[in-house]
Amino acid sequence: MRVKDSVSVKDSKEGHKEILLVVDAVSNERGVSKEIIFGALEVALASAAKKRYEGDPDVRVAINRRTGSYETFRRWLVVDDAAQIESPDRQMNLEDASRIQADVQAGGYVEILLENADFGGRIAAQTAKQVIVQKVRDAERAQIVDAYLHRKGELIGGVIKRLERDRDRRSERGERSERSDVILDVGGNVEAKIMGEDQIPRESFRTGERVRGYLKDVRTESRGPQLFVSRVAPEFLSALFSLEVPEINQGIIEIKGAARDPGSRAKIAVKSKDTRIDPIGACVGMRGARVQSVTNELAGERVDIVQWDDDPVRFVMNAMSPAEVESVIVDEDAHSMDIIVADEKQLAQAIGKGGQNVQLASRLTGWTLNVMTRTQAQAKRGQEDEGLSRMFVEQLGVDEEIAAILVREGFAGLEEVAYVPVHEMLEIPEFDQEIVEELRGRARDVLLTRAIAAEEQIDSTRPAEDLLGMDGMDEELAFTLASNGIATMEDLAELSVDDLNDIAGLDDERAAKLIMTARAPWFSNDER
Repeated sequence: MRVKDSVSVKDSKEGHKEILLVVDAVSNERGVSKEIIFGALEVALASAAKKRYEGDPDVRVAINRRTGSYETFRRWLVVDDAAQIESPDRQMNLEDASRIQADVQAGGYVEILLENADFGGRIAAQTAKQVIVQKVRDAERAQIVDAYLHRKGELIGGVIKRLERDRDRRSERGERSERSDVILDVGGNVEAKIMGEDQIPRESFRTGERVRGYLKDVRTESRGPQLFVSRVAPEFLSALFSLEVPEINQGIIEIKGAARDPGSRAKIAVKSKDTRIDPIGACVGMRGARVQSVTNELAGERVDIVQWDDDPVRFVMNAMSPAEVESVIVDEDAHSMDIIVADEKQLAQAIGKGGQNVQLASRLTGWTLNVMTRTQAQAKRGQEDEGLSRMFVEQLGVDEEIAAILVREGFAGLEEVAYVPVHEMLEIPEFDQEIVEELRGRARDVLLTRAIAAEEQIDSTRPAEDLLGMDGMDEELAFTLASNGIATMEDLAELSVDDLNDIAGLDDERAAKLIMTARAPWFSNDER
């Protein structure tokens, strides 16, 4: 715990008005608080004072904020005894420290007053200047972060200041980027950057143009722009519609999601909270004026406005526009849908150029979408039914006729045969009480056998108690070893370091230590 200054010293009588003048001038010029400038000056003065001493002393300077006078101190961290001292320049044992300050405790500091540094030396003056400039620059950058951090996720605009080409930088996909980064002046001497991968393909920029984008990140970096803007993010599309459509700003229409193929095509899902207002019509605008404004901003990117629906199937059907969907088959387990269209013409429209339409619909809805014609769907269903029928024949020991009936009635697995209510199965014309009970019994027997086998598999991969309790072993590693057939200490003892590393990815030192621990019983037996 830090204690109060250990030595009571008198403030210098001579005021340094020039320090106060510097603080006022820099604060007014750079828009930085006076306290930050005072802090920079204290660091600079301390840095100059350190150069007068050998080693690496801990020097502190305190400037009087009213008079401009300052005092210089050298201080030491107090430790219990001399054996704990790692840096004699900065640490002092408690016995010696008590001679400077009687009530000091370990963990506190003791200080002595030093002669103030003279800035007349060229090196000292240069050091002070560098420290002050860096501190002011850091303060300015911190102010930028404070000013823009809350605006992250908003539209931001600025004038193109310059273009920077970086041939060595690669995009997120690992491709070499040949596009120039765009540096924007967003006002107040603040710069923002649009990196090459955040620019719409084939769009060009010229110095002096005004550009808008989505503020995707605010970074506290030591150099360069701190604001990073994207023109390809789906959020940029949403922000533009919020700007163009008053109903969205008013909360009457809600944007539920967006997906983009930047510069080519996009889809946006909207929902109206007022049944009297058509969300698609409101977003399109009179004679398409609103959506056209967005398209112009996005370098001609075509935008499909989609009606959002609580029902995932209806939402997917809307998202597949302009294709006309005949039916949808949902697979909840795989979180996918089979989209069925009438013919090859509709299939091409549903897929889109290069798969664009179905990919955008999939990203917008969050479902994996498989598009097929009615004929393809029937063929797929036939293959699935054949596989299901074969499974019933093999697992239940029934003939193909019974299996075909189960498939026809919609039974998709043994669980349904085993646990569907009896009265529902009795509604099948070909089945009577005896057949139903036999089928249910056989299905339950197979499921029970599977469960027992699974339990045995789990037990076989569980580590033994001696392996779990071994020194240096943790539970995760023990189960990893057990799953690879190493369930006991004896099993582990027979491994080499390389074998253990291949299984668990350990470093050689830990692997060797574990193996030697496992082999310890061998040596104890030999001694007997």
